[in-house]
Amino acid sequence: MTDGASPDETDEQRSRAEPSSTEPDAADGSEPADDESLDAADGDSLETDVPADVRKYDRFKKIDGGTYDRANEFLRERTYVTAREWAIARLCADFRTETGVEMTKIGENLPELVPFMTDTYTPQAVNQARASFEEKVRKAGATFLYGAMCDFFTAEELDDVMYEATEVAKFLLEVEGVELSVEEELETEDQISEVMRDVREHSAALRHDEVSCPECGHDIDVGEET
Repeated sequence: MTDGASPDETDEQRSRAEPSSTEPDAADGSEPADDESLDAADGDSLETDVPADVRKYDRFKKIDGGTYDRANEFLRERTYVTAREWAIARLCADFRTETGVEMTKIGENLPELVPFMTDTYTPQAVNQARASFEEKVRKAGATFLYGAMCDFFTAEELDDVMYEATEVAKFLLEVEGVELSVEEELETEDQISEVMRDVREHSAALRHDEVSCPECGHDIDVGEET
């Protein structure tokens, strides 16, 4: 029943009194809004509430909300960080300005930025996750470097460790949306191998009195700067 209509008013009388949905409005000559246009207007209104740089952000699109547990499990098996710490650390790097990290923007738009995150975060929670990520990276770095320098691993074993670590890192980058060419991958692996050879040589100088590497025979100046 239409508001204001008489209970005795027939459907035919009401239809004559109400404007047709297919005819222009008599007052302004414009077409009446249909359901689709109203829905579109509502959608536009919602989009305007989301900052433009958030709408354009296209990382993590390869993981949807239903795969958070799988992503978390993958990271826990191969790294020290959780999916939450990984995603927020990436966002903190991408939304860094001259005055600092836009933690409020990240927290308020977290589900929009990262499909597998379903809740918003306070700026304090964002900062906590970032700090946790940084602490774990530092500890993992110290652990790895000691393992490389203490002569626990052979050169071949250390190469295997580096290969596995590089593969995991490349996979995470690809999930974030970074496209790596074969040439870039090979160049990165060569650079890492070169760095690790230098680490082994200089660590040998710290552990031994000899002036040559105990493995390859390369002469080492123990007093040279690293």
